[in-house]
Amino acid sequence: MRIKNALISVYHKEGLGPIVDSLSANNTTIYSTGGTQAFIEERGIKVERVEDLTSYPSILGGRVKTLHPKVFGGILARRDNEGDQSQMKDFEIPYFDLVIVDLYPFEETVASGAVEEEIIEKIDIGGISLIRAAAKNFKDCWIISNRNQYDDALEVLKSTEGPTLDIRRRYALEAFDESSNYDTAIYRYFAGDRIDLKLSGRKKSTLRYGENPHQEAAFFGNLDDALEQIHGKPLSYNNLLDIDATVNLIREFEDTTVAIIKHNNACGLATRDTLAQAWDDALAADPVSAFGGVIAVNRAVDKETAEKMNSLFFEVLMAPEFEKDALEILKSKKNRVLLILKDFHIPSYNVRTALNGVLVQARDADTDSEHNMNTVTDVAPNQEQINDLLFAAKICKHTKSNTIVLAKSGQLLASGTGQTSRVDALNQAIDKANRFGFDLNGAAMASDAFFPFPDCVEIAHKAGITCVIQPGGSIRDKESIAYCDDNKIAMVTTGIRHFKH
Repeated sequence: MRIKNALISVYHKEGLGPIVDSLSANNTTIYSTGGTQAFIEERGIKVERVEDLTSYPSILGGRVKTLHPKVFGGILARRDNEGDQSQMKDFEIPYFDLVIVDLYPFEETVASGAVEEEIIEKIDIGGISLIRAAAKNFKDCWIISNRNQYDDALEVLKSTEGPTLDIRRRYALEAFDESSNYDTAIYRYFAGDRIDLKLSGRKKSTLRYGENPHQEAAFFGNLDDALEQIHGKPLSYNNLLDIDATVNLIREFEDTTVAIIKHNNACGLATRDTLAQAWDDALAADPVSAFGGVIAVNRAVDKETAEKMNSLFFEVLMAPEFEKDALEILKSKKNRVLLILKDFHIPSYNVRTALNGVLVQARDADTDSEHNMNTVTDVAPNQEQINDLLFAAKICKHTKSNTIVLAKSGQLLASGTGQTSRVDALNQAIDKANRFGFDLNGAAMASDAFFPFPDCVEIAHKAGITCVIQPGGSIRDKESIAYCDDNKIAMVTTGIRHFKH
């Protein structure tokens, strides 16, 4: 396919030079307008002005430049259609064999914090129309829709065959991907946090495999906005699931905290005055499960903490910062993943496939606080117990249902996770706490949902637990409350269930 005429309209000019040089060397007539025209002419290459083709100037401050029948006729005309050929001749319209477009940077403008007026002006109208038109007519027109394609496109131009039909079809696919992503970004800006399924994945990262080696996997999104990897092997599907769970959990805590996650559940978490102390007490909750886990901290990792961490095999460590001495220690394991955790926006919704469709829900953004605590027993929790209850409730919210969390003095003692009965979850937590040498006397218990029977508070009382937080709402709440009253246990209800399936 020989490129006789090309239409070029781009926002970013970087990388375009070699393309136009190659086109000029092959005697291609180049049509352009505005800043792109000036850029090409500065290279000493002759440009035909779009305004001369259309006999109509650019208007509305550049909002309308290429939206004209002579432009779109030249792109959409079918070379094998006699009617199209006749009209092209009658209206003296050139056939465009190549269209190069780089859209206004809408997403970048939004991310910069620009005011709405500036954001609106970065909604590309003519460019997106050119892309769709050229992609539709890929049999006769080659569309280059993103500056990231320039290197590959230059190789195509230099090749003997040029842009073959297969190549033009591939570029058309990428063009529709570009337009889909662009429109989705605009939609999501206007939609804000409203729940609606409009997803598009411009940036796709192919992963080594899924949950198991026989499953393909990919991540759609821009990880660079959330994380900066400074060491270790590429992230896996399971890594990303655990990282997501860990990030959501660690964000619940403002004081110096270490969280250790295994299979999306916390197996260790502690809040202390120093990071090294928090590490010791987080690890103590379950040093067995911590092996191969994912860790997040909300303070800079110092040398003392790094030396302690280095004795454990773990997959991933995230922190807002690493001190230089700490990095030297932690980088001693070549595959260990070290990530800088950025302050990024977490979507306000969750998405997962179900049956032959997709489930979408608002993210559980409610965190229990003293304001939604309702004391339902004769004994009210003291301030120390309130702190323990809220600490346990935060962990409980991010643990798979059915779950029970036991905590004391800013430390996770044990949890029962993903059980089919709440009694099983509690027994699992008590057994785990006992195995790792914790004294449950005076501990707090959190439940993600109400107690349908008083059996859980009875078991908890016998284990030494003295305060309980739960949503309430069971028709048999009075039985659990009565048992607590008889045994001087403080119970608060929140009215908020935290199922996590």
